[in-house]
Amino acid sequence: MSFLSDFKAFAMRGNVIDMAVGVIIGGAFGKIVTSVVNDIIMPPIGLLVGGVNFTDLKWVMKAAELNEAGEEVAAAVTLNYGNFLQQTFDFLIIAFSIFLFISLIKKVTERKKAEEPAPEPTPAPEPEPSNEEKLLAEIRDLLKKQ
Repeated sequence: MSFLSDFKAFAMRGNVIDMAVGVIIGGAFGKIVTSVVNDIIMPPIGLLVGGVNFTDLKWVMKAAELNEAGEEVAAAVTLNYGNFLQQTFDFLIIAFSIFLFISLIKKVTERKKAEEPAPEPTPAPEPEPSNEEKLLAEIRDLLKKQ
């Protein structure tokens, strides 16, 4: 039972739950960004460069082998650089979005910090009297007694 209770304590800590929520939101955000890249950004770019769908771009290193009937015997060996370009665009947009989000959080935090009143400075403790001052105080106290 100790293993299960340890796991429950671990899983219910705030930072683990926050991380899980972040992963789920990040996955959903990644799908949105992929859709933006694939469906909104890449079609106009493909149109500008001659109607090319970037995911279809590849370099055929060895053509497919066909038999007499025209059936594929061995698949073509290709270097699919178009998919790499697509994933790179996805990454750059996600990274830029996260940068904007972090910048926004930083500005809000700085603004909130600026609005808070500065804490009152604690007064410095009075310095210890020097040996001369202590001796003079003793002499003064002795003279008062007389």
